[in-house]
Amino acid sequence: MAQKKAHEVDSWLASPAASVRIVLIYGPDQGLVSERARSFADGTGLALDDPFSVLKLDASELAADAGRLVDEARTVAMFGGDRLIWIRNAGSDKAFAGAIATLCENPPVDAIILIEAGELNKTSALRRTVEQSAAAMALPCYADNSRAIDGLIDSELTAAGLKIDLEARQLLKSLLGGDRLASRGEIGKLVLYCRGGSIISAADVQASIGDVSALSQDAVIDAVLTGNPGDYDRSYSRFIASGAHPFVLLSAMIRQFQQLQLMRSRVDADGASPASVVASWKPPVFFARRNVVETALARMNAEFVARTLERMQDAVLNTRQKADLAVSISRQILLSACLESARRAR
Repeated sequence: MAQKKAHEVDSWLASPAASVRIVLIYGPDQGLVSERARSFADGTGLALDDPFSVLKLDASELAADAGRLVDEARTVAMFGGDRLIWIRNAGSDKAFAGAIATLCENPPVDAIILIEAGELNKTSALRRTVEQSAAAMALPCYADNSRAIDGLIDSELTAAGLKIDLEARQLLKSLLGGDRLASRGEIGKLVLYCRGGSIISAADVQASIGDVSALSQDAVIDAVLTGNPGDYDRSYSRFIASGAHPFVLLSAMIRQFQQLQLMRSRVDADGASPASVVASWKPPVFFARRNVVETALARMNAEFVARTLERMQDAVLNTRQKADLAVSISRQILLSACLESARRAR
């Protein structure tokens, strides 16, 4: 089948088969889709700013006249050689998929079709058509995994003549990965901030690209776990002021208490100390939060964790049913957990 697995895409793009005349690059990571499309376009050797060699279209332009794509693919370049027809924002339009099917059956000789699309399921007519053609190639793009993010960090920092310490790398990775172009942009801000230095620290990462809502979210969670009402009030207000939705915070808090529930069961079943459980936990607890998690684990018994989890799950339902009260509902339920955690510290 004319498709590559996600980890095979970059190697194929480094040396694409000349027989492939139609390339579909798709997936939920639109930044990575765009980056790889640009890489393929650069690899054609055509002047991308030459309108006689490169035709750029939005899929919406072909919605009412998909036959135009076939006509363009059959048009001979004014000065000979290949033409690149670059189509962005393709989706599951059946007429467009039909035009691609026509070109797959009789591939263009003097044109290369490059298609950028969002996430396409296996039954999508466009994806299925490309995957079944010997003259086409489908290349999926999914959010970067840990290894890919490490590679991106290394390549960008090496080019800038910078190094990064382990703690800073872990913090930086926690802030990246949803979108390739966005990740490059964030690393670019870090490089600019650290220009003239040599080694990037965690403080540099937080100062230059720390996301306000993400950082204040962690601050809210830590305030609840350690039972600090003052820190809780400040960090919760900051989180809401950043424009983030309370549901995001409740979801993160539920994940934290689910982790604590699993850790607590190991402490109770094996008689292990909270410190040893946290230190050996997989995946590892982020270094900057280990003391907080240890403190919470030592303070909270299984009954308290289970009861708090149930209350937070009820709060999620309530915020959906009463969206106008989402902030008040989430603030109250988390403050209650924070105060109880404080009582347990006495």
